[in-house]
Amino acid sequence: MPADAAVPNLLVFGGGYVGRAAALEAIRRGGRATATSRDPDRRRSLEAEGIAALDPADAAALKTALEAAGAVLITAAPDAHGCPALRALGPLAGDAWPDWIGYLSSTSVYGDRAGGWVFEDGPLNAANLEGARRVRAERDWLDGAQGMGLTVQIFRLPGFYGPGRNVVERLRDGTARLVRKPGQIFNRIHIDDIVSGLFASMARPRPGAAYNLIDDEPAPADVVMEWAADRMGLPRPPEVDWTDDSVSEAMRRFYLDSKRVSNALAKAELGWRPHYPTWREGLAALMDAPPPLRLVS
Repeated sequence: MPADAAVPNLLVFGGGYVGRAAALEAIRRGGRATATSRDPDRRRSLEAEGIAALDPADAAALKTALEAAGAVLITAAPDAHGCPALRALGPLAGDAWPDWIGYLSSTSVYGDRAGGWVFEDGPLNAANLEGARRVRAERDWLDGAQGMGLTVQIFRLPGFYGPGRNVVERLRDGTARLVRKPGQIFNRIHIDDIVSGLFASMARPRPGAAYNLIDDEPAPADVVMEWAADRMGLPRPPEVDWTDDSVSEAMRRFYLDSKRVSNALAKAELGWRPHYPTWREGLAALMDAPPPLRLVS
């Protein structure tokens, strides 16, 4: 899709945090958006924001939405059987796939690099089950795309944050914990920068491409937490071991790996630049913004 083209009708398979944000941006740009969710409350919440919502188990509705879509974004996580979106959409699409398909993956596909740098063309050495499932889902989408001539792009994301999901809110409500793991480092990304990267790809698609959508400065978790607490004038939260029960399972997966992830390819090919180049700018903006409304998960 050329940069000056109209925003296509977007179908998001997985109307969660990132999917909702992408759908709202499509609408803001003058397009339309449909998102899937199995949760009736979530569907009602999406509809209230102007996003058409449907149950992915409703094959007839899903087929209609797919036929009307000019772009499809896959945000649903893979399961033991592969990518649920590929299973659901494959039998419905036939040869009528949209012009752009984006699959959201994770930097967990790279595994642990002992703090070293990783790039998109490096080996995929996932060290946990989630990462291994992502590797398989990436391969299934790319293999299918090659066989059918589809324009599929892969986006590998680190831990992401934004309104309603950030350390600022955890510091304010007292649920934050200071986790130290010497030598551990990883990147982050603000939700707005994920979305801008996706739309940059729609404007400059390259079939089969994989991009790291990442900020410019990897950092240890304890450094970020201490900086945020100090800037807010709040006491630093209590220290816990990364294996403590108070640390979520999702966060523990980040502590298993230590790596610095490059975003140079996305910058070079998509003309993309993160609006929040480091966690400092992103967290400062959240601190200075009005408290967000609580969202239905």
